[in-house]
This record gives sequence, structure tokens and C-alpha cells, in this order.
Amino acid sequence: MCGIAGFVTGPARNAFAGFQADVLDRLAHRGPDDRGWLIDGVAGQGSPPAEPGRYGLFHLRLSILDLSPLGHQPMATPDGRFALVFNGEIYNYLELRADLEKDGARFRSQSDTEVLLHGLARFGPAFLPRLVGMFALALLDRDRRRLLLVRDFFGIKPLYYCRPGGGFAFASEPKALRPLLSGRVRADRLFDYLRDGLTDAGSGTLFDGLYQLPAAHWMEVDLETGTPGEPVRYWDIDLRRRADITFPEAVARARELFLESVRLHLRSDVPVGTALSGGIDSSAVVAAVRAVEPRADIRTFTFRTDEPGIAEGHYADLAAEAARAHAHPVGLGAGDLAADLDALIGVQDEPFGSTSIYAQYRVFRRAAESGVKVMLDGQGADEMLAGYDGYFAARVGSLLGRGHLADAYRFATRAATRPGVGGRAMLLARGLRRMLPSGAQANAKRLIGRPPVPAWLNRGWFEARGAGPGADRQTAHRGHQLRERLYDTFTRTSLPMLLRYEDRNSMAWSIESRVPFLTPAQAEFYFSLPEEYLISPDGVTKHVFREAMRGLVPDAILDRKDKIGFATPEKRWLAELGPWVDGILSPDRLARVPALDAAGVRKEWQGVRRGARPFDWRVWRWVNLVRWAERCDADFTG
Repeated sequence: MCGIAGFVTGPARNAFAGFQADVLDRLAHRGPDDRGWLIDGVAGQGSPPAEPGRYGLFHLRLSILDLSPLGHQPMATPDGRFALVFNGEIYNYLELRADLEKDGARFRSQSDTEVLLHGLARFGPAFLPRLVGMFALALLDRDRRRLLLVRDFFGIKPLYYCRPGGGFAFASEPKALRPLLSGRVRADRLFDYLRDGLTDAGSGTLFDGLYQLPAAHWMEVDLETGTPGEPVRYWDIDLRRRADITFPEAVARARELFLESVRLHLRSDVPVGTALSGGIDSSAVVAAVRAVEPRADIRTFTFRTDEPGIAEGHYADLAAEAARAHAHPVGLGAGDLAADLDALIGVQDEPFGSTSIYAQYRVFRRAAESGVKVMLDGQGADEMLAGYDGYFAARVGSLLGRGHLADAYRFATRAATRPGVGGRAMLLARGLRRMLPSGAQANAKRLIGRPPVPAWLNRGWFEARGAGPGADRQTAHRGHQLRERLYDTFTRTSLPMLLRYEDRNSMAWSIESRVPFLTPAQAEFYFSLPEEYLISPDGVTKHVFREAMRGLVPDAILDRKDKIGFATPEKRWLAELGPWVDGILSPDRLARVPALDAAGVRKEWQGVRRGARPFDWRVWRWVNLVRWAERCDADFTG
């Protein structure tokens, strides 16, 4: 796990003045163990020279595998043709190494980096589907005068880029590229964040001119001109594939795949811990660690709250006790949030969705204080296994789309007994709405009180920039609404956000966070299963995985009907911090963010404070945006 950056100036070298001198300092938290660079073919350690070169690679190392100097990067092949900077881990590197050695490769280190270097040098992008891991990398090919950029299958590791002066620069985090950006805000991305809390979708970002290489893509950059080619996808989930498998067979296969993934994710030369909420996913990770490593020293880190409705401490205790783990609780209050907000905004680079991100941030801090350098987390399971209540409507839509009206009614009746679903009639209505054309879906939302543009947004500001509500995404195959809804949240909406939050929160404390649910084999398997294996006819979410974990995870956890996650007492916190919120949402400070209607925001906030208006995450988005805009001197004039 590391930080990487690089550039190709092309004809406009002066556009990069000062960039290479401090780029490593801006990413120092990602790799405190070593620094390396390669500029115009000359390698060095420590701080790079200030005089800009024609091209360069930069690396900050967080030593996880092979802690010796032999793991130093940029790492070059013996003939000097290829040089690699790499952020992430290749978990099956031992198996790949054995295969490469059979083909004649010779290795100096015990690192996964060297395996990746030899594999890419020999096979190019064709080597990528053989990997099991998380990675963002840049491979310099001096003979072809090309720079190859790659991002892992799911986008676990970040890779941002921009094109100053017609050249090209990339880095692990936006903050490293900020000196090369204008600071202008993209109105379309801002609208999506403020209205829907949506961030990190697609290749764009909130900063104009800053992009992400999409997950499961590679891209080449011309070393002479700095011109990038079009991104090329090297892996995807085939939604047409269907597994011919019985439910008991699927349970056995799910257990096998998960335990094997956890076994690979435990490969480390430094201490490993786990993030534990008490939910099914994180509890399964802890249980699997004990199953594959009976003598492991398991350390769990859990956010604890006594807030009614979201307290999961009892379940976290059950999971830790069953796995014979050493538990480390993390308690937080409203004052902690106020004190840490600016630091957290700086860590994340862009606004984020809710204060649960803060709880995660502090869990990683506690792990770092305990000497843990690697953490396992349950991210990704909900988006593969239909873990959220919102997937119930998609399942109803699937049944209705196939003409199974009686089954849809029975499913809605049973699912409606689960907490937070909203009743059978509501569930059937939402399932029916998913069958409507896009325009009709928007009209249906208006009828239930969800206007396309909230009153607290400055409609004129967005319209002047061509931004506003777009058409709802319509499912292409109405009989497979759930499958396609899962794919959307897995690749476009929910998971990309969560992975960004996790990467920044962990790396802020120089911790490598690993997500053992996210392997191509597991994703391809779960997306091929019948929908009733994911949500049972009785409305049990993650049906196949719950059964796969019987005997490992306590039944009290597997039989939970509620879904909480790293939830925080956000409403109470902001109520306690009323004067603090008032200060941030003051008229003069809101006036600096013209995308918001200052009077509308103040009216809504005062109504929420008095209890006259319902509380939801919009309050947090206002506070987050105002402080983010002030910290990064955001430009709203574009």
C-alpha cells in the first residue's frame, strides 16, 4: 500500500513548475517508510529535484510485504526497459511468482511488486485478469515510449489524472494535483451531491479538469506528447451469465470462495486487524480469519454508541467473543466531530455523504495507535448480496416484470415485516414505479413529495451552467430489476463512494485496508445466481451468504433483520452542535457558495432545529460543502 504520482509534460513543461518538488509531501501519509522517484530515466531516493523534467514517476512506500530495501520503488526490470510504481497488494503473488519462474523469470525480492513488474513486462495488459488484488499502477516502457496506467477491478485503489497545458499528470489523491487545477467546481457533480448525496460516479470529479481512471480499465499515455489514449476495459461482470446450481451447492461455493479470499487477504509481514461493526459482513470477516488462521492474534476495532436504534455493541461483542478476538472500542461525541471536521475534509479531498465516514476515520486512527498496519473490512458485500432495504423494491419489480403477480404480493407481504421497509403497499408501489418509463418515474416522485430541485438549491445557478435533474436510469430487462439495480450500485453509485471514503480514511493513518469480499471470482459468482438466492421469498437479505456462514458466525448475528452499518447519532450530534452549525450556515458564509439558496438553507435548518422539519442528511451536506469550499478555495464562477 503506497502513494504514487507521475507526469509527462509534453510540449508545455512550464505548466508543471513546482509540481514535482512537493508532490511527495502532499501524499506523505500514504507511505511513511520510503520515498523514491524516477525523472527522465534518472532514479533517486528522498526528495526529488525542483527542476522539472520531461517525465517522472514518484512513489511513497508503506511496507507490508518484504520490508527490506529490495521492495523500493520505482522498481525497474534488469534491462532497464520497464519501471513500475504501484499502490496496492497482489494477494495471489506467490502463485503468480511460481508460474513466472517456470517461464524463466528470476526474482531478487519477496515482494508482490516484483511479481507484478515481471508479469506486466512479459504479458502487458493481458496479465491483468490473472491478478487477485487491489491496485493502481503506472508502468513506464522506455522502448515504446508509453506510460501504462491501470486501476483494479473494483476501483479499490484510486488513480486521478489531469491535463495541465496539454500534458498529463496523475496521482493517488486529488490533493497532489491541486497545484495543476483551476479549482473550478463542476455544477453537474455538485447537483448530484447536494440532492442525492452521490459522489465518485464515473470518471468525473467535483473539480473541473480532474478525472479518475475508471475501475477495471487501463490507459496508455504517449511519453513524447503527454497525450492519453482512450481507457480500455479489461474486466466486467456479465449480467447474462446464469449459474446452474442448487441452493445448497451455492451455499457451499459461497463459503469456499469467501474463506479462500480471506486466506489470501491475510498475507502480510506486519500486524493485521479487522474493522467490526457487529453486522453480518464484518462479523463474517472476523470469523473467517479465525477459521483459516486458528492461532491468529485477532484484533477488532469497533465504533460504539448507546444511541437507541443504531447501537450494535452487543453484536460486535458476540462476534469478537466467538472468534476469540481482542476488542478495541471507539467512542465519539459531538465535540469530537466539530474538532476533527476540517482535518477529515482535508483527508477526503471532496465532500462526503454522512458522519458515518467520521466514525470510520476514528476507527482507523485507533488501529494505528494500536500498532496495526493492515485492516480487513466487509465493504462490497451489500452491493453484491442485496444487503440494503432499498433492494426489496427492485425484487418486487423483478417479479412483476416476469408476470409473477401473486409471488410479488406474497414477497411484499413478508418483506414488509422487516424494520424500515415501510409496509406492503409502499413496497408494491415502489416496485410498480420501477416498471414505469423514466419520465413517469420522475412524476411519481413529485407526487410523493420529492421535487426534482429542492427549494434550498439555487435553481438559477445550476440552470445557467446546464446542470440539473437528469432522467432516471431505466432498467433494460424488467424481469431482472434486482440484478441490474445491484450492478448499478456496485459499479456506479454506492460502492465507488464507499471505497473512496475507506481509502482516504485508512491511508490518512498509514493503514492498508483490505476488502476480501471484492474479488472477481466472488462478484462473478453472486451476480450469476438466481435472485431468490440473494433475497429469499421471505425477504431475508444476503440469503445464500447467511447460510454459508452458519457454524462460523453466531446465529444471533446471522438472523438479524435490521441493517445499520457504521451509523452515528448524527441527528443528536448536530442538535448538540446547534450554535456551531449556525455559524457555518451563517448568511455571509452561505453567500460564498452560490449553488445554495442561502435563505432556503437557513429556513430549512431552523425548521430542523425546532423539530418542525424532518431531519435527514441534507443538513450534513450543507455543512460539509461550506467548509470544503472554504478550505480548498473552490471557484463557483465557471
